[in-house]
Amino acid sequence: MPSPFPGMDPYIEGAVWEDFHARFMAEMANELLPLVRPRYVVRIEERAYLEHAPGEGPRWMRPDVTIAERPAAGQSDESSGGTGTTLAVAAKPVVVTLPIPEREREHFLTIRARESMEVVTVIEVLSPGNKRPGSDGRREYLGKRETVLVGPAHLVELDLLRGGERLPTLGPLPPADYYAIVGRKPSRPEADVYFWTLRERLPAIKIRLARDDADVLLDLEAAFATVYDRAGYDYSLGYRYPVEPPLTEGDAAWVQQQLTPLSPADPTE
Repeated sequence: MPSPFPGMDPYIEGAVWEDFHARFMAEMANELLPLVRPRYVVRIEERAYLEHAPGEGPRWMRPDVTIAERPAAGQSDESSGGTGTTLAVAAKPVVVTLPIPEREREHFLTIRARESMEVVTVIEVLSPGNKRPGSDGRREYLGKRETVLVGPAHLVELDLLRGGERLPTLGPLPPADYYAIVGRKPSRPEADVYFWTLRERLPAIKIRLARDDADVLLDLEAAFATVYDRAGYDYSLGYRYPVEPPLTEGDAAWVQQQLTPLSPADPTE
């Protein structure tokens, strides 16, 4: 059953984002491969980092050391027996909680030249951690973004999240709910920005390859529709609950209008 919305389903962001992110990444790879073969290969790749709770980020580290105490002059190092021996008495400890960072993994796509396996294009779909101010995920992503922008590869950045802080650009983005930024190496620092609202279809965007090859068209709406259908989101999303993050009053009313035709027998009602 297709989505009741013309484009992005607003319930995905707050309920099943990790599942959607993995499925959408794989489906984009499936959509791209017939368009770029045999000169290119499409790979799903991964980066990992440690995410600390707010305020507990790492400050500095030192190598492991062994601390040994030499007995004082005239004092035996035996635990019992002998003149001058002091018997240790165990102190009573208290219990504290140690901060343990979470290991996060994020996936992204690369289009590589088949002969050399050189990365030609990087395609990113932002995660909530990339948009959380002060987070390790945001710092890690911005570092990766800068590395790509000063390198030879093109960058495609999809922000399909209404929540969180937008990533930095020199100049404001057009008002919208979702964005696709396509940064082509020859055009930097300028980049093309596709933008659309909750009430619109996802666009088809041009993906740049090597200099001698024409752009290919990635249909984001087709990829989304396939993921929505195969994941069974039509019956598994909780459409009777409020949308997270919250919508504006106008969008909330529009969402309810889109959901009205759903059958009362549907388990999400």
